[in-house]
Amino acid sequence: MSRRFLVTGGSQGIGAAIVHAAREAGHQVVFTGRNQGHIDATVKATGAEGIKADVSNDSDNERIVEHCVRHMRGIDVLINNAAFGYSAEIGSIDMKAMRDLFATNVFGMVDLTNRVAPLMKAQQEGDIVNIASTSGTKGAKGATVYAGSKWAVRGITQCWQAELRPFGIRVISICPSEVQTNWMGRSGRNNPNKLYAHDIANTVMAGLNMPRHVLWTELAVFANNPWKED
Repeated sequence: MSRRFLVTGGSQGIGAAIVHAAREAGHQVVFTGRNQGHIDATVKATGAEGIKADVSNDSDNERIVEHCVRHMRGIDVLINNAAFGYSAEIGSIDMKAMRDLFATNVFGMVDLTNRVAPLMKAQQEGDIVNIASTSGTKGAKGATVYAGSKWAVRGITQCWQAELRPFGIRVISICPSEVQTNWMGRSGRNNPNKLYAHDIANTVMAGLNMPRHVLWTELAVFANNPWKED
């Protein structure tokens, strides 16, 4: 059965891999991104509809949801993937950088879902997948800002589970470990023993394909083999 997907941060990395997987499974997909070149490339590769939008912007979120309702007649699956990183130790944290990161990684996710949840409640069905991180399961040097945002995503996911399960809505938190992307400009992360973006996409689709009475509350995904950064 074809479902209606909205994927944030879907123009590259994990988000683009999810767009690919959903389209290959025959679903309708609208995705957002901030880089028009990346958006165009993903549209060409998948046939999905890409829209330039910033999840940290409330008016952009309003516009995207209205677009999905107008062109897809609703949203069945929301993938909250848009996020970025920032590393600094306490004593040297740029508070503007922290606020900007939380505006995307946390507040934008909440604002968008705040607009989508009533649609799903009305139809008594839906799936919300929040892409967190294993960084949100442990502390690490320099990780106050990014890890803090992903701890928040995990906690928020649990709140939404308690609120939305009675309406037939599943809320899933996926926590990837190191994935082969040029995360924060570090090309040395591209190591063949690490996870690939399509590994996370396949995990997401597996969770969505479980029978409706089955809920994966949270899943951490690691690469099987140890690796060392170049």
